[in-house]
Amino acid sequence: MSRIGKKPVMMPAGVSAAINEGIIEVKGPKGSLSMPLVNDISYEIEGQEIRVNPANETKRARAFWGMQRTMVSNLVVGVSDGFTKVLEITGVGYRASVQGSTLKLQLGFSHDVEYPIPAGITIKTPDQTTVEISGSDRQKVGQVAAEIRRWRKPEPYKGKGIKYRGEFIFRKEGKKK
Repeated sequence: MSRIGKKPVMMPAGVSAAINEGIIEVKGPKGSLSMPLVNDISYEIEGQEIRVNPANETKRARAFWGMQRTMVSNLVVGVSDGFTKVLEITGVGYRASVQGSTLKLQLGFSHDVEYPIPAGITIKTPDQTTVEISGSDRQKVGQVAAEIRRWRKPEPYKGKGIKYRGEFIFRKEGKKK
């Protein structure tokens, strides 16, 4: 029995869900999201909650049960509250700014890195060393954050680079004389 799968997904006020032709679509104040349904899982919408249960007793159905419930929950949270990832830039001369629909990063390369902001994602730079990525699709927000971080991962000696807020960078000791 999946501990996560047994819990129903509660929909807050202003959020509605519908199942049509193998797709669940959730609509809310921040837009609408949809996801294809898995055949081994049954989905039921009862009032203001969505229940996810295995359709049969196969190993595949038990394996997908908790994951599908979490993905449905991510749809509901995405259209009601949204998701946010915060990146922090550390290093002398490293900075970020949003110019129109591109994120401009100065990361110590001979050229500036220009990252086009994808549709459905908003990027803000409250100061030069902080980048806030937000949107309703959790996977897309995480993917954009990972792509930006990939330009300059934090190094273990001085900690220079782009890191997630709250991420611990294991620091190494430098050379000794």
